[in-house]
Amino acid sequence: MNRTFVFILAAYIVMQLSSLIGVPLVYMGGMKWTDNEADIMKNLAAGYWIFFSFFATLLLTLFLLYRRKGALDLPGEKANTGMVVVWSIAGIFLAFASQMIAVLIETMIGIEPGSDNTADIISLLSYVPAASFAIAIFGPILEEIVFRGVIFGWFYRRYNFFISGMLSALIFAAIHLDFTHILIYTAMGFAFAFLYAKTKRIIVPIIAHISINSFVVLVQFVFADEMEKIMEMNEAMVTLLRFMVGGIL
Repeated sequence: MNRTFVFILAAYIVMQLSSLIGVPLVYMGGMKWTDNEADIMKNLAAGYWIFFSFFATLLLTLFLLYRRKGALDLPGEKANTGMVVVWSIAGIFLAFASQMIAVLIETMIGIEPGSDNTADIISLLSYVPAASFAIAIFGPILEEIVFRGVIFGWFYRRYNFFISGMLSALIFAAIHLDFTHILIYTAMGFAFAFLYAKTKRIIVPIIAHISINSFVVLVQFVFADEMEKIMEMNEAMVTLLRFMVGGIL
């Protein structure tokens, strides 16, 4: 693995662990300089740290890739602009379909739709709305670079697509620490890997991933009240939305 990839992985790992120090520091500073109650300050600290850590890590990652142009290139011919547009649109539907199939399978084996991981993150947005940019945009871009561009790409240069896609998808699922819904995360990771391998363009799975996360943020946060009213009136809509927001963030 080249040095650029090692630095990107290291930055991502540091970001994941940084909340252990960053959130308490923001919390203590907030308690000292504001009049917020402790419970409110905990949520504010977590929300602000999510925004800052994702944004800073994404900037660093893009800088590292800028210095080494072509680092994310996969073997084979890249899709032209027209096919990038086609697969970007198709990829959104593929991502939703993969998630819905996984949710359906989980439901059949007795796992309730909905993710505690997603619910916890969404709850922070009411305290720090700016964190929605980290969840809907910064996070998907960063995760596609790390899990598809770096991890999947490294495997893909050595093994066939199925092995590479499955290994990277499992790592992607495990990092979310939501093992009840590991099938959903794995299915999504595999779908994103397919889009990357098919087009050789990292922008395609990025668009699909941003679409999924943005949809969840819109449904569960921005238009939460409106969605609740709709769901109260239409039981079929309840089932459909549960499938569509089954749990990837």
